Amino acid sequence: MSFQPIENYGPIGNMQTVALVGMDGSIDFLCYPDFDSPTVFAALLDDRQGGCFKIEPRLANLRVRQLYLPETNILLTRFLAEEGVAELADYMPIGDATQQPNEIIRTVSVIRGNVRFDMRCQPRFNYGQSAHRIEASDRCAVFHPASDLCPPMALHSTVPLKPQDQEVRSEFTLRAGEIATLVFGGIRPQGQPPEMEFLGERFHETGRFWKTWIAKSTYRGRWREMVNRSALLLKLLISREHGSLIAAPTFSLPERIGGERNWDYRFTWLRDATFSLYALIRLGFVEEVEAFIPWLQARLSDDAERGPLQVMYGIDGRQKLDEIALDQWCGYEHSRPVRIGNAAYQQLQLDIYGEMMDSIYLANKYGDPITHAGWQDVRRILEWLGKNWQRPDEGIWEVRGGAREFLHSRFMCWVAFDRAVRLAQKRSLAAPLGEWRRTRDAIRNDIFTNFWNHRLKAFVQFKGAEDLDASALLMPMMRFISPVDPMWLSTLRAIEQRLVEDTLVRRYEVERRHADGIPGGEGSFTACSFWYVECLARAGDLQKAQLLFEKLLGYANHLGLYSEELGSDGRHLGNFPQAFTHLALISAATYLDRALSGTRGEVWR
Repeated sequence: MSFQPIENYGPIGNMQTVALVGMDGSIDFLCYPDFDSPTVFAALLDDRQGGCFKIEPRLANLRVRQLYLPETNILLTRFLAEEGVAELADYMPIGDATQQPNEIIRTVSVIRGNVRFDMRCQPRFNYGQSAHRIEASDRCAVFHPASDLCPPMALHSTVPLKPQDQEVRSEFTLRAGEIATLVFGGIRPQGQPPEMEFLGERFHETGRFWKTWIAKSTYRGRWREMVNRSALLLKLLISREHGSLIAAPTFSLPERIGGERNWDYRFTWLRDATFSLYALIRLGFVEEVEAFIPWLQARLSDDAERGPLQVMYGIDGRQKLDEIALDQWCGYEHSRPVRIGNAAYQQLQLDIYGEMMDSIYLANKYGDPITHAGWQDVRRILEWLGKNWQRPDEGIWEVRGGAREFLHSRFMCWVAFDRAVRLAQKRSLAAPLGEWRRTRDAIRNDIFTNFWNHRLKAFVQFKGAEDLDASALLMPMMRFISPVDPMWLSTLRAIEQRLVEDTLVRRYEVERRHADGIPGGEGSFTACSFWYVECLARAGDLQKAQLLFEKLLGYANHLGLYSEELGSDGRHLGNFPQAFTHLALISAATYLDRALSGTRGEVWR
């Protein structure tokens, strides 16, 4: 095997876990049974030891097309050749009932000609560290991992299976109109096989689920197909059990080939909470917001090591996310180390208090009012923040080169007190409003006094710096500064000169300062590129914003999805697909569409 480009994959899932299916018909990534469980397939991170589940047609001069059935997360991979045409449908069944088998269903069919297929199911449990034994019959193979961390799994098939070493293989031929089905997942109660005769109904039920869900979107504007695809992806990444959103379903996909910026994103960042609520509310998905709120409110009563809140949590709210390296794996295109867990959970990142308060504000605006106990937790958190907002921290980009007083952290502290004052006034909640206002105004004065560089005529990355940071693009979006304020427009021009290439935006000048403490460079950060477009639109430059937005859409993969970054050659890098990017896409698209339609003058409440 060899490594596929990251953008050659399409995700399927059931809001419990996600699998990545390559254009070659191979599932090269799956954590099971949950988003953050150990891997079963991970050829994406080690093409020899990671494991895969591949269905490959024997066709010469093969061409491949991959697409989603419209308005669903059912993935079709189509194999086209002179001697035959075949199609592979991949999905994880889901319906309105809460209990669904946690399975992958793969159905291969031949449209024209006679096509021979090779199938290989090669699980490698517990990040490739645990052996397993196989119990096999003609149409079923059960894999029993040696580790208790991994449940046993079964492969059921309508074609004969043949065990071979630590894997199961099959060779079969289908004529036009014939199909073969394989079901891979946990062992059912009493070891019952799946009802193969009902799989057609499960296929249609899954399609109906996704179509019914996306039909609830209230968005009717431009670029609807891309916005809907982003929404369908976000739904895949929201835990059906907990209501929390993972940042991405993968770990350790590199931000630069051969580099060290390889992180685990299978967790819930508080930072993403604000953007996810904002994006979902904009599209009319109130149920997802209501399901997320209890998870968010439960974090208010937690206590972390460096303050009341933690940067990120497990999908179930757990706090401990120890980071370790998987030394046995070579990494994607030999980019090491391969990390699981994320040590950044121990960092101090003060911006999360602003994002949490903005989330609470939005939840109260569009959902149920905050409880008395929840408001007491808010007051406790803001009391701590009032004493600590001037502390250096590791910032939005989770640098590992030492704490600094970052601009983004500072103005998000302003957001925390601003939203708290607004909420207390609107809901008539008891609060020390005078104290909160004084703190809010002190933060604002500090930013305009100490983070403005007169030589650059721009707000800088951290206090005393000569560097710029694309996170400043959030200043007008979070309503800290007017999008047409001369100081902001000057900052925007400076960012364009130093960090922007056409429509692509880098986070900061990595190789100039190495503020993150890690050697090497990185590509453009796709979420920042969408922030840039929205800032242009908010500043009134709609023609340029529309042009750059539509050019940026052209960097999506064949399915309309984005990883975290784009390399210098335009290839997708970093964990894939990334929620943060698609949240930013939705925000930019909806604002720009309203502005182009002349309906952007909503009142800020």
